[in-house]
Amino acid sequence: MQTIAIYPGSFDPITKGHADLVKRSLSLFDKVIVAVSINHSKEPLFTFEERAELTRIVLSPFGSNIQVISFKGLLVDVAGQYGATGIIRGLRAVSDFDYEFQLAAMNRNLAPNIETIFLTPSEKYSFLSSSMIKEVASLGGDISKFVSPEVEKALVDKLRVNF
Repeated sequence: MQTIAIYPGSFDPITKGHADLVKRSLSLFDKVIVAVSINHSKEPLFTFEERAELTRIVLSPFGSNIQVISFKGLLVDVAGQYGATGIIRGLRAVSDFDYEFQLAAMNRNLAPNIETIFLTPSEKYSFLSSSMIKEVASLGGDISKFVSPEVEKALVDKLRVNF
């Protein structure tokens, strides 16, 4: 039986830290579904469709064990539709834990058969966030070490239009 995990996020934009967690997830699960979501508490720079497409582009070298989807609604419902038994969540710092722990507890109550797995990124990406990448890029900083060339170009183009 194939083991499937779902890795949700807004991915606005996807970073090398996100890709690192996907790669780590593939050592634990046969298939990883990367689920681009709408986060109602955030104002995204990229549209829903742009975020999903950039995520597909960045993760395409990982092969057929990765599937990128877009979703609205409850994560556990989407996880159930795809037969996922695990939810991957990234922890960069202790400050992430409280919020992630609350999400994991809620998801366990909604779907007791789906486990949340917390992964930490490689140390070289442990400080990265999409918000930080957008801020550095908006101030003209070099983000090439932290995102793929496709994301860097899309971000520079988007910031040029919006600022």
